[in-house]
Amino acid sequence: MASQDAGGIASHHESTARSVGENSTGVISRFWPEGWWRLTDIRIGIVPVPIYALLVALVAALVYTGEIKSDGPTMIVVLVLGGFTCAEIGKRIPVLRSIGAGAIFATFIPSALAFYHLIPAQVETSIIDFTKSTNFLYLFIASIIVGSIFAMDRDVLIRGFLKIFVPLAVGSVVAAIVGTAVGTALGLGASHTFFYVVIPIMAGGVGEGAIPLSIGYAALTGVPQGEVFAQVLPPVMLGSLTAIILAGTLNFVGKKYPSLTGEGRLQPHQDGDIDVQAVHEEGGAEQGVGHVGVTTIAAAGLTAITLYLLGVLCHHLIGLPAPVAMLFLAVLAKLTRAVSPELQRGGLVVYEFVRTNMTYPLLFAIGVALTPWDKLVAAFHFANIITIVSTVVTIMATGFAVGKFMNLYPIETAIVNACHSGQGGTGDVAILTAANRMQLMPFAQIATRIGGAITITLVLIIMGYLK
Repeated sequence: MASQDAGGIASHHESTARSVGENSTGVISRFWPEGWWRLTDIRIGIVPVPIYALLVALVAALVYTGEIKSDGPTMIVVLVLGGFTCAEIGKRIPVLRSIGAGAIFATFIPSALAFYHLIPAQVETSIIDFTKSTNFLYLFIASIIVGSIFAMDRDVLIRGFLKIFVPLAVGSVVAAIVGTAVGTALGLGASHTFFYVVIPIMAGGVGEGAIPLSIGYAALTGVPQGEVFAQVLPPVMLGSLTAIILAGTLNFVGKKYPSLTGEGRLQPHQDGDIDVQAVHEEGGAEQGVGHVGVTTIAAAGLTAITLYLLGVLCHHLIGLPAPVAMLFLAVLAKLTRAVSPELQRGGLVVYEFVRTNMTYPLLFAIGVALTPWDKLVAAFHFANIITIVSTVVTIMATGFAVGKFMNLYPIETAIVNACHSGQGGTGDVAILTAANRMQLMPFAQIATRIGGAITITLVLIIMGYLK
């Protein structure tokens, strides 16, 4: 009996020791490897905290030794660190995080840092060289467009593309009238307001908007193109910032009033429409898209690049902007069933990978290389701000109302219209990121590229007639 009791006590002590070992000595046992694993599962954006700390130290060492170069591996690290750090700051600010502060901070903080020389000169130069030489903005847009188009139901795709031109056209006309009236009332003058404030907002960004617009204005007025460009660029920048903030606000409104939004769908859901939005939830756990083979994913990525190169060729042959040509080719491939269901699923994986991992690094690169902080600040005086905000609010509000009338989701329609007042392709990325609706990129490209081209063509005809 005593023996049994002794055995029981021994067993109890052994059990207790194991328990104590798991708890009291858990600092050691839990930290390696379990505690270390838990630490690596904490991330800043996509970067595990230990890797983040190591990369910061490595980049600092490379800067100190003068070994920062514009090669792919180095720039991937720099842009990932910069983009996700800025986005993380924005996402942790109360109120602002609900209206797209992540995208705003990832774009405009690096712009300010570059302007005030708070980024080491070698790093800034490398980012600019890498961004301009690799042109990875268009790799991003190609992946997003192809993936989102492949994920759409064919009938929804057809109806969406036919319908979206109506709110865009109506919104542009109403915004031009309202913006010109507001600017005139504030003393800017009707002609100056219309040609140099309102129209640049809707011209399609910088490269395909402000630059050709300034060239046209210079040819018609005799004013040097550089002077004209300096006038039309600030409204482009501030209009894009306004659109980003309002798009983020609409995302917040959509969470409060779900009936107003399709969470990324332009039209009410129909059977057969793949729900891209269900693939991810902002701030939620990682989601999958089912089993898709690695070779299928690679094939889908190559398909996106192929369509983009075909778009580049179309631009060379007929002058159609490459992203627009690529958009039409992707739609054609979808409508003619030229792409297998398996490849479409691969396109969806490419879309999700690019959206999750490349967006904020891309915005950081855009902020440093393509967003002049001084031009943005130059637009910040009362009459300009009110006129620009009125124009953007009007184009979005009109899209909201017309979209609701046409049985489109009003929030999605307003966001697409917002892209018409954005900073070209870079603005589309920032606006859709703030709105958490990257799958609207095909429609955003219509608003930006086609809408911008039509705007520039018509306004140059008007100016020529008035002269």
